[in-house]
Amino acid sequence: MGRKTILLLIMGVFWAYYIYIPLPDNIEESWKLLCMTTYLKILTDLSLFAELLGVNHFMNIFMFFMNLQEVPPTSDENVTVMETTFNNVPVRVYIPKRKPERLRRGLFYIHGGGWCLGSAAFLGYDSLSRRTADRLDAVVISTNYRLAPKYHFPNQFEDVYNALKGFMRQDVLDKYGVDPERIGISGDSAGGNLAAAVAQQLIDDPDVEINLKTQCLIYPALQTLDMDLPSYRENSHFPILPKSLMVRFWSEYFTVDKSLVKAMFSNQHVPVESSHLYKFINWSSLLPEKFKKGYFYKSPTYGSSELAKKYPGFLDVRAAPLLADDNKLRSLPLTYVITCQYDVLRDDGIMYVTRLQNAGVQVTHNHIEDGFHGAFSFSGFKIADRLENQYMNWLSENL
Repeated sequence: MGRKTILLLIMGVFWAYYIYIPLPDNIEESWKLLCMTTYLKILTDLSLFAELLGVNHFMNIFMFFMNLQEVPPTSDENVTVMETTFNNVPVRVYIPKRKPERLRRGLFYIHGGGWCLGSAAFLGYDSLSRRTADRLDAVVISTNYRLAPKYHFPNQFEDVYNALKGFMRQDVLDKYGVDPERIGISGDSAGGNLAAAVAQQLIDDPDVEINLKTQCLIYPALQTLDMDLPSYRENSHFPILPKSLMVRFWSEYFTVDKSLVKAMFSNQHVPVESSHLYKFINWSSLLPEKFKKGYFYKSPTYGSSELAKKYPGFLDVRAAPLLADDNKLRSLPLTYVITCQYDVLRDDGIMYVTRLQNAGVQVTHNHIEDGFHGAFSFSGFKIADRLENQYMNWLSENL
């Protein structure tokens, strides 16, 4: 076999593995998604290889490369940007420079990244916060929180909760000129999980006298029990967030113990004594027919009780907001939920919409038929501009 033939063979294998991905016909600007996927695949494989060699943990290596996208807190002609702390949690504050006509809206934003990656300093989140502050004439708080694998649940939840409570103090709202009756919370992916969880927790907190007006959840991760939903089956290998990566994110949230990720991937991690929780996430009754697509509900295969005893967090409502009972849900604020068709987390969001509606909460559900996980924050994609406009319009009308 000649050198040219070998080179062509290597290039063909590289192209097939890293570049060629069959995508649905309705994906807009599919070439951009392919480029993004190739970059993330290479980064993922480099991180996995380095972890295999014992260089460092996969998530730490991944985070090293992602940190290259961080930007300093720089003010511009429209928005003042500063960094501070609320209850010792670092946050970025975005304040419009134009003179306010009245007290401003306040929006508390929580970044995504699977509880392992990301920060308020990432270029995409910094840009989003600037545009939100300017377009809505709002004070935007973009919070950080401790990340796995160094820190596990409930540290991420507690950081976000404490930062939000620090922001919602009346003296702090007065300092930034925020109307206490116009405060919303928002987040994407893992940030949507944290937003939903802290919104529930605020309801019963006797120290909080101010209520949230809205919550905006962007393709949120909301349950840890069933990794075999129709959306997980349909999109198990779809770009950006395949099932293997989502399950690893979930397990890293609780532990670095590889036995949990193996049990979660095979959907055998919930002990029989927790079987009563499945009523809150039974997709056979909570998903509209068009999302079931001929799939049939399987009775759970229960796992060992040892994992739940070691890592009880994956059965905790603060980690899995879909496990909240109806009494808690009916007290939640006006809600906006974005879900994407090509996303393993699609059904989490849709089930939450159903449960909130059944509990009497006013919900706007924006399902994106040509959407995929991460679409909201991919600057330069037409779909990102479209989603952001819809998100901003809803906030403008309801916050």
